[in-house]
Amino acid sequence: MTVPERLGALRALMEKRGIDAYLVPTDDFHSSEYVGDHFKCREFITGFTGSAGTALVLKDGAFLWTDGRYFLQAQDQLKGSGVKLMKMGEEGVPTIEEFVASHLGEGQVLGFDGRCMTAGKGDRFARILKTEGASISADYDLVGEIWEDRPPLSQKPVWELDTVWTGKSRAEKLKDLRRSMADARADYHIITSLDDIAWLLNLRGDDVACNPVFLAYVAVTPDNILLFAQKEEFTDDAAPQSVHGIYGSFLLKKLEEDRVHLHPYNDLYDWMKTIPSGSRLLFDTSTVNYKVWTSVPKGVAIIDRTNPTLLPKSIKTSAEMQHMEEAHLKDGVAVTKFMYWLKNQMANFDPQNPPTELSVSDRLYQFRADNENFLGLSFDTIAAYGAHGAVVHYEPTEETNIPLEPRSFLLVDSGGQYMEGTTDITRTFACGPLTQEEKEMFTRVLRGNLNLGAAKFHHGMTGTGLDYLARGPLWEVGMDYNHGTGHGVGYLLNVHEGPNSINYTFRPGRRTPCVFEEGMVTSDEPGVYLTGKFGVRCENLTMVRKAEKNEYGQFLEFEVLTLVPWDLDAVIPEMLSDREKKILNDYHKRVYEKISPFLDENEKAWLKHATRAI
Repeated sequence: MTVPERLGALRALMEKRGIDAYLVPTDDFHSSEYVGDHFKCREFITGFTGSAGTALVLKDGAFLWTDGRYFLQAQDQLKGSGVKLMKMGEEGVPTIEEFVASHLGEGQVLGFDGRCMTAGKGDRFARILKTEGASISADYDLVGEIWEDRPPLSQKPVWELDTVWTGKSRAEKLKDLRRSMADARADYHIITSLDDIAWLLNLRGDDVACNPVFLAYVAVTPDNILLFAQKEEFTDDAAPQSVHGIYGSFLLKKLEEDRVHLHPYNDLYDWMKTIPSGSRLLFDTSTVNYKVWTSVPKGVAIIDRTNPTLLPKSIKTSAEMQHMEEAHLKDGVAVTKFMYWLKNQMANFDPQNPPTELSVSDRLYQFRADNENFLGLSFDTIAAYGAHGAVVHYEPTEETNIPLEPRSFLLVDSGGQYMEGTTDITRTFACGPLTQEEKEMFTRVLRGNLNLGAAKFHHGMTGTGLDYLARGPLWEVGMDYNHGTGHGVGYLLNVHEGPNSINYTFRPGRRTPCVFEEGMVTSDEPGVYLTGKFGVRCENLTMVRKAEKNEYGQFLEFEVLTLVPWDLDAVIPEMLSDREKKILNDYHKRVYEKISPFLDENEKAWLKHATRAI
C-alpha cells in the first residue's frame, strides 16, 4: 500500500471505532529513542524514516511534527503522501497539544496505543481534551491492525556483561536501588526503560538496532525482582557467536541466585493488579507507558520521580572509565586510518570510480570491524557529502547515495559498540579545495568544540551554562544550530543517555538540568548547516574528571576521549586565539602519541603532518 492508501485504511478503522483523531508517536512500549522494526508504526503510516517525530491523522488531514534535525529529510519524504510537515519550534507552528486542543471539541475522541505513549504525555492529552469536552481512547493499536506484513517482535539472545567490564555486580546495583526505594518510602518499583534494565541487571541484548538492549520490564517487589521478558531470549540454543558472555539456562540460574525471576513479557499488566492496596509504587511517568499508569490498582499510591537507576548509570565506575578510554583508542585508530584512506582517495581522485556516501560508510565500518571486541555500530553512520551535510541527521540510502568530488566537505558522524564501551564521533573532512565561506564556518565550529572541551568549572554546573562556550563563535556572527550541543553516552548501551546534556534551552515539562559528576561521558558537538551548500559538525566525546579542590570547592574538567585529528586543511589559523591554538596543538600532539604506534610507516608519516602544530 502507498502512504495515501494506508491513511485511507486507518481512517476507515477510526470511523469504525468512533475515533476522530489518531496519534502515532515514534515509540515502543518502553519510551525508547530508537525502536525495533516491529514498532515503526509512524514510519509505516507516513513514509518518514527519521528517528523522531509524531504523526496525527484526522478525518480530513494528516500531520507530522519533527524537530530541526529532520526538516529537510521530512520535507523530501512526505512529498505526495498527503501528510503535512509541522516544523517543531518554528514561529507560528503550534505544538501537538495546541493543535489537538484547537481541532477536537465536545464529544470527540483522540485515540492512540497506550503502550506507545508515555504516562506523562497521555495524561496531558487527557487533561487538555477534558477542558474541550473531548476524551481519549488508548486501547487500540489501529496501525497494527492495517499493517499486514508487520515484522514480529525481536527475540535475540540475552547475555551477561561480566563485572570485569562493569566494575559493579548486579547484586550491588540491586542493593543500591533498594536503598533509593527506601529513601523514597516506596514498596514497589517498575522500570520500563530498556537501558536502565540492561544496566541494572548487567545484561545486554540485540532487540534494537545499534542499542545492545532487550525487550523487558522489571518490577521490584519487597522480596524479589520480576523480569518480564521473552523466554525465547534465554534458551540454550542461542548461537554462540551472537553472544559475548553467559547466556541461556545458566544465565537464568545466575539470575535466580540474585532473586531475579523470569516471567512472560506481556504479563506485567496482569501482575500489576496484584499490588496490594495501601502500597507505594515508584515509577517515572516520563518513561513508563500510559497503560502502565492506568493499570495501577485503586488504593496504590504513585510516587512519580526519575528512575533511581538513571543517575548512577550515567556515572561510570572506575573500571568503565578505564575501558571507555580503551574503546576510544581503538576507535581512534580505526577512524584515523579511515581519514588517511579518504584523503588518499581524494588526492588521487578517479572520476570513473569515485567513492560514494555508502562506500565510505562501508569502508569505515570495516576499519572498525578489524578491532578486537568490536560488536557493531552505536548508530547508523551519517555520511553526508556537500549539500547533504546540511541535513543534520542525513543517512545515505541507495536512493539518495551520491558520489564524492575533490571539493567541499564530507561530514561523517559515526560510532561503535565495543566490549570496552560506546563511541560517537563526528569529523568533517575537506575533500579538496574549499571556499573561504567553508573554511570560516569550519573554523568557527571547531573553535566552539575546542573551547567547550577545555572547560574547567565548579561542581554544581549544568550543561545549560556550559553551552555558550560551544555556540559563542557562531553567535558572534548571528548564526546557530538547531540541536543540542551535547548528550550523555552509555557504557555499551545507548549512544544517547540522560540525564547529562549540554543545551542552553530549557523546555517546560522536562526534568531539572543535571549537575555534572565525575565519570559522566558527554558529547561536544557544535555544528552549522547551510541549506543547499554544506554542513559542518565537530564532535568529540568527553569524560568528566575531578580537577583541584580548594577553599572555593571542587572543580571539574573534561577529559577528551576521542582521538582523531581535526582536518587542518579546513582551518583558518588566524581566526583562532592563542589559547585556542594551544588547545588544538596539545590535542594533536596527544593524538599522535596515542595513535601512531598502531599505524604503518606511510600512515604514521601522514599523521605527523595531519597533527602538525599551527
